[in-house]
Order: sequence, then structure tokens, then C-alpha cells
Amino acid sequence: MTSLRLARPPLWDASKMAKHRRPGPPNQPSRAVPRLDPDDPLASYNKRRRAPMDVYRRHRPVGGGASHIRPDEPRVLEEWDGFAYVPAGTAPDLAAAQRWQNERGAGGSA
Repeated sequence: MTSLRLARPPLWDASKMAKHRRPGPPNQPSRAVPRLDPDDPLASYNKRRRAPMDVYRRHRPVGGGASHIRPDEPRVLEEWDGFAYVPAGTAPDLAAAQRWQNERGAGGSA
């Protein structure tokens, strides 16, 4: 009696594996970070001084934790000075802190 053994395909095929790459069309630059101005000698320095995620003002609950849990709790207001977030004041509640954060609009200074 002969037994038929079916050949199992390999678990992975190296010829069909693709390289990891950023999604999107290959002919367009990434929109995650603005381009540097080649004529500006301080462009790379200014890029490093931008606030993380371009958030120049932020607020944190005084007691720590998530900001949406206790909206009536006081907030510490922080502003980006070009190198770190520094305390800029306090707000009595979440609504006042959000008004302060949106006062100057997008972009900020620094």
C-alpha cells in the first residue's frame, strides 16, 4: 500500500515579501514634517525648536491623570519656550484651560 503525502506549501515565501515603506504615493514627499528651507542657514535649528506635535500651549490637571475625567479640577497651564514646556499660570477648570489654549490660535510663537 502506498501512501500519498501532499506537499505542504512553505509558511512564507521570501519572493513575495515586500519591503516596509511609508504609505502613500512614492512621488510625493511625506507631509508629516515640513520641508527645510535650503536658503535658511538656521533651518535645521529652527526645526528642532518647534514644539512637539506643534502644540505650543497645553494644560494638565493639577493632581495629574487624564484631563477629561474631572473637568472641574484646576489646571496647570504650560507654554513652549523653544526648548521645553514652562508653567504659564493656572486655570480654575477644563473649560477655562481650553479657552486659554485656543486664544492665540495655531502656530504659536518661539
